[in-house]
Amino acid sequence: MKKKDIISDINITSLADVSITLLVIFIITAPMMIPGIDVNLPRTDASLPHDEEGITVTIKKNQDIFIDNDKVTIDNFESSLQKILKNKPPGIIVYLRADREVDYGDVVSIVGKIKNTGVRELGLVAEIPQE
Repeated sequence: MKKKDIISDINITSLADVSITLLVIFIITAPMMIPGIDVNLPRTDASLPHDEEGITVTIKKNQDIFIDNDKVTIDNFESSLQKILKNKPPGIIVYLRADREVDYGDVVSIVGKIKNTGVRELGLVAEIPQE
């Protein structure tokens, strides 16, 4: 009687095929998973509707500034926002909505004023294109 030889090799051909297929899939889909901002702001595919409770700051085309539904001037913007923030829980998100024709410098100025009040989370709201 002859002893059977034990085969100690593992066939990894199918494992290699699956691994290469997964690698190709990840290489193709990885750039799509990185969030980006469309050049034609404020319309972007990367924008998500804001469902969380927060404070909304709106800048209209004619430079009118609103905190939620209250109109404020640029001079008393920070003090008005601080008064509202005192009545809100810490860590509340402030959402900034600006008309697409508002000058970029004006938006950056408002962002700076919002950050000066101690807000840690600021969301930029953009329009989601309809298909």
